[in-house]
Amino acid sequence: MIPVLQGLKVIEQGTFITGPAAGMLLGDLGADVIKVEQPKTGDPFRAFKDGLYSPHFQTYNRNKRSITLDTRSAEDREVLDALIADADVYIQNFRPGVAEKLGVGAERLRKLNPKLVYCSISGFGATGPAADRPAYDTVAQAASGFLNLLINPENPRVVGPAIADSLTGFYAAYGVLGALFERSRTGQGRMVEVSMLEAMAHFNLDAFTHYFQADEVMGPYSRPSVSQSYVLRCADGKWIALHMSSPEKFWRGLATAIEQQGIFEDPRFATREARIANQETLIELLGERFRTRPRDEWCRRLQREDVPHAPMYDTSEALEDPQARHLQLMTSAEHPVMGLFRTVRSPVSFDGQRSLAVRPPPVLGEHNEEIRAALQARAKASRQGDAA
Repeated sequence: MIPVLQGLKVIEQGTFITGPAAGMLLGDLGADVIKVEQPKTGDPFRAFKDGLYSPHFQTYNRNKRSITLDTRSAEDREVLDALIADADVYIQNFRPGVAEKLGVGAERLRKLNPKLVYCSISGFGATGPAADRPAYDTVAQAASGFLNLLINPENPRVVGPAIADSLTGFYAAYGVLGALFERSRTGQGRMVEVSMLEAMAHFNLDAFTHYFQADEVMGPYSRPSVSQSYVLRCADGKWIALHMSSPEKFWRGLATAIEQQGIFEDPRFATREARIANQETLIELLGERFRTRPRDEWCRRLQREDVPHAPMYDTSEALEDPQARHLQLMTSAEHPVMGLFRTVRSPVSFDGQRSLAVRPPPVLGEHNEEIRAALQARAKASRQGDAA
């Protein structure tokens, strides 16, 4: 990896997605992320078919080391305190009040290390009428108004990945980096707080701005209609996506590609406003044309006419695309116990260098001896220094 955060020590006591995602993002940039887990069970996201290395866990826990500690015991809390003593960042995503019960509340840890940047992630915030409510991805999406933009009213189903969980982890890492930059000037740490509700409300900013400025409540088809976005099924059963936007040259190119040069002389489709007003009719017409040829042929035709498009890949196809292969999006490493680990690299490059190296997610307690030995060596060196 490109270790722009080399030398940064992060203690992550996260579970499921939000806290682990924040730790992973810092680890991807070269930080030494030590994941503190419960003995025997570890992060609940580990559990999978009687094992402790689920795909869910692997997704958000690369580039980390694992140590098992029960911070409710005095002995293990001493180990945690030793880790905190020279740490730069601590991350947890417990429900409000739980950190204090476990002895890892912000007040206690920041007394141990005033330079510590303490990151607390919650569902609805630390205070307020909803603070104690359980929060999961779909709950946060719904409470922020975002889920309303995804649900097809004709077939109401929750769709897509854990957007709120992963985005909250991004916002947490963003806040941590801001606090670290401030600390570089002041020498003092900060308590960084972010909730899933706040993260998703901010991510939903465009919808709120339309409401504030134009009194428009957006729905699931509002943006696709205005942006002129389409998904169309081809003759081979595969799908293709178009995002036509405003430039008329894209529409002229599309007309040529589908061999319907006169289509946009029709008053229903002649202008952007007309196409928006008659979108359903246009979708039917385009659908008929695209069902006449296989997807690869449509891609060649659309590329030749410089029309914004892409095959609508599934996950087995996306990383095999020539551009994805050129960008080396997939990377891998060998875990000594679990074998081959494959993942998608960090998207950020520095000075043209891609982050291709990765540390596989740890097995539970994999680095217990390594981390404890380092703490003992540091304590011994400190005693010898005091004696001298």
